[in-house]
Amino acid sequence: MYMDGFLIPVRDADKEAYRAHEAKWWPTFRDMGARALVVGWGDDVPQGKQTDFRRAVDLQEGETVVLCWMTWPDKATRDAAYARMMAEMPQDMEMPFDGKRMVYGGFSPILELS
Repeated sequence: MYMDGFLIPVRDADKEAYRAHEAKWWPTFRDMGARALVVGWGDDVPQGKQTDFRRAVDLQEGETVVLCWMTWPDKATRDAAYARMMAEMPQDMEMPFDGKRMVYGGFSPILELS
């Protein structure tokens, strides 16, 4: 398994637009091999003393931190999907969040419990 993690600042007024955006794109990612997507709207995101989710995305008034993760069978499948998506996605596509403040990365699990 391989996973991507995202922290995204989303305007509170755009909560439904953001949810709809993720729901719209999920079938594309699923068809390219993604196994699961989880999107969480922050409702208990405390301010830390040195660092926190809020500072990571430079959270502004009227915004909420969104935490997402997507799982893939492996890194190669994820890399191929993102390459295809970037080639097919319109460059001027409007997003319901500020992508310049998004924090993201790919992760190889070292422990998985259920």
